[in-house]
Amino acid sequence: MNKNAILEGLLFVVGDEGLTLEDICENLAIEPAEAQQLLTNLQNEYNNEEHGLRISLLGGKFKMTTKKEHKDYYQKLLTNPQNNILSQAALETLAIIAYNQPITRAEVDEARGIASINMIRKLIAKDLVKVSGKSSLPGRPNLYRTTSFFLDYFGLNSLDDLPTLDALQTIDKETDLFSSNYKEIANED
Repeated sequence: MNKNAILEGLLFVVGDEGLTLEDICENLAIEPAEAQQLLTNLQNEYNNEEHGLRISLLGGKFKMTTKKEHKDYYQKLLTNPQNNILSQAALETLAIIAYNQPITRAEVDEARGIASINMIRKLIAKDLVKVSGKSSLPGRPNLYRTTSFFLDYFGLNSLDDLPTLDALQTIDKETDLFSSNYKEIANED
């Protein structure tokens, strides 16, 4: 069992939430000195210029973050108009947040049935979603809500302008499941 690899996976899975030294000790069933050594090993490995990530201690938690020296490339990617199109997964995540805000990542995951941290990160990077506080649930997870840019992006005056869930269900029921925007091409063989 490679504890460095497990720790790397744990840091990736928790994303922005991060892990405390105690979390690492508990999850790997190790003592603080061994956890600190694993963190140091992983930090040294990521400090190599061949990696675009690093392990940072932010807000008392260890998190996987990007390197500051590559910031211009990340901003270029995020501001590229071709990358400003929202995928179906992003729209689904955004809708769950919009209709249930404030909401935790775990609640979004439960509603989607799949991990949503990467979608939430993308929505935050596009300024459609923001962290709006901490939940009173154990672990005090972040609460997410839409931003004023979300309203601008979708041409809404307020969240009250969102279609009701009943209206959305009616639209869905009225949709002809057999019609498609795609036309079948006849086989000319």
